[in-house]
Amino acid sequence: MAIRVERGRDGIAEVVVDVPPVNALTACDLGALAATLEDLGRDAEVSVVILRSGIGQGFVAGLDVAEMGDDTAAAVEISQAAAAAYSAVSGCDVPVIAAVHGFCLGPGVGLVANADVIVASEDASFGLPEADRGRLGLVPHLARLVPPSKARWLAYSCERIGADELHAYGTVERVVPREDLLAVARNLAGTIAAATAVAVRRVKESLRTSDDAGLAARGVLSARQ
Repeated sequence: MAIRVERGRDGIAEVVVDVPPVNALTACDLGALAATLEDLGRDAEVSVVILRSGIGQGFVAGLDVAEMGDDTAAAVEISQAAAAAYSAVSGCDVPVIAAVHGFCLGPGVGLVANADVIVASEDASFGLPEADRGRLGLVPHLARLVPPSKARWLAYSCERIGADELHAYGTVERVVPREDLLAVARNLAGTIAAATAVAVRRVKESLRTSDDAGLAARGVLSARQ
């Protein structure tokens, strides 16, 4: 199953993206991811979600280029599905922790940039290779992870940025050895889950309202949705 949920104890749910070989996502995958996050957010038994990859090589390699081809309608469909998935991460009623290893490219950046907390392995790298082909919709999401001047350079150059540099910017909470990634993400999730569930949901709602107001003022919110 491309998108699956693994439920742990104490209100922690893990959403696993598992699309071998490299997590190149189709519109169907992105739609399933959005629906899953929305359902978990409405589940009173869930206090926090961990979003992670089920493949060894990395987090998300990009969109399924074969699905898009040269079909304009297909490209529009997958772009809309991606935007819905980003909004589902941000709009989930409970905090979302992104646990990232290896490559995090294209839509992976959009998913991670909308998460509440990011934990990354030492080998994690982030980038927008699609910008080299004129697909620029993810640049506003990248700008949530790095300063504006850095976002411009990464968009122009299509270079990748490492987890350590994002940690220095304060957007990645922890950088850990890959073998410790899931344990650290679960530990952070446990800290959140230990708080009063109603309070956590209210904090998430308050933060999202504030964040959306700021994004709307900068013209970013419409790009995300």
